[in-house]
Amino acid sequence: MQNIPRGLLPLFLKKLQPNKVVMLLGPRRSGKTAFVRDFLKTTDPLQTLVLNGEDLVDAALLQERSVANYSRLLAGKTLLVIDEAQHIPDIGMILKLIVDSIEGIQVIATGSSSFDMHQQVGEPLVGRQHTLLLFPLAQLEFAKIEDYKTTLEKREERLIFGGYPELSKIADWKDKEDYLYQIMNDYLLKDILMVDGLKNSDKLYSLLRLIAFQVGKEVSLEELGKQLAMSKNTVERYLELLSKVFVVFRIGGYSRNLRKEIVKNNRWYFYDNGVRNAIIQNFNRLDLRADVGDLWENYLAIERKKYLNYRQIHCNHYFWRTYDQQEIDWVEEEGDQLRAFEFKYQLTKKVKVPAAWAKAYPQASYEVIHTGNYLDWIGG
Repeated sequence: MQNIPRGLLPLFLKKLQPNKVVMLLGPRRSGKTAFVRDFLKTTDPLQTLVLNGEDLVDAALLQERSVANYSRLLAGKTLLVIDEAQHIPDIGMILKLIVDSIEGIQVIATGSSSFDMHQQVGEPLVGRQHTLLLFPLAQLEFAKIEDYKTTLEKREERLIFGGYPELSKIADWKDKEDYLYQIMNDYLLKDILMVDGLKNSDKLYSLLRLIAFQVGKEVSLEELGKQLAMSKNTVERYLELLSKVFVVFRIGGYSRNLRKEIVKNNRWYFYDNGVRNAIIQNFNRLDLRADVGDLWENYLAIERKKYLNYRQIHCNHYFWRTYDQQEIDWVEEEGDQLRAFEFKYQLTKKVKVPAAWAKAYPQASYEVIHTGNYLDWIGG
């Protein structure tokens, strides 16, 4: 499999500036280390210092928090790279002192947990950082190395296995399954347990399964708590942790305070279809599945999120539903523009805009995203 150019690269190069920190976040195994390694091939190794936050020797080099120490360490260097930076205590204060005192230094810090990184670096680096997200491979990235026919042939595989970079090098179906089970057990769940010192992995896994079976549907924290024998607050905390380590993300309900609109509950999606399928232990082909609509909706949601992120299109995402069951899967609010999208895997008949939506928001655009037009919508 040839090397796939990452969609984040243009934005990354733009944000890499003297006396600034680029925080590169994203799920484990999404390619952050490989991305930085490829970038380093274009730089002068004599002017670059690369440290690994999981290496105790490397981490110790930064512990003496003084201008003198960092001046010695970075003498003759213009670029500092810290991989897995969240493992270094007080990393925010360390980076602040470095970018404030070492003239011209550029800093790249990677991490797999936005919870750890933002907790540690958020306040110290105000005005000194750019936070960028690197996702598993996006369709807009695959489009750079494959033609339209190949993309259509790969669609089923991507709905089932998702986009982790390593999968593009694995040909066998069973080997792909095994890789995703390893991702889930060895990285994702361990990450969450490490972040907050959680002891009960069974409850966390059960919560993930419940969310996985309710992709694209409103989720009640109270109902989840009842099913898991947990408090609403504990469920909420677990979901926050799952978001911070890039397993799931939330969208809320859209409303301009019309009484018929539902906004109390949220919908949850997975950052990767393959992880979702590993959690429910189902890698069957589409013709043997009853959840094709769920797979399609989750795939479109995360691919659109990748596209908007890499293209730096800033907008809010919502779903929309009324108490009389009129609904729209995906709503984007960008400034004064309002865009509504309905997701259909197979478009068998004309879909009409919900009457309540058309009446309340006549200025909004409306489009159905299906297998015939989805590539334009996700940049692929």
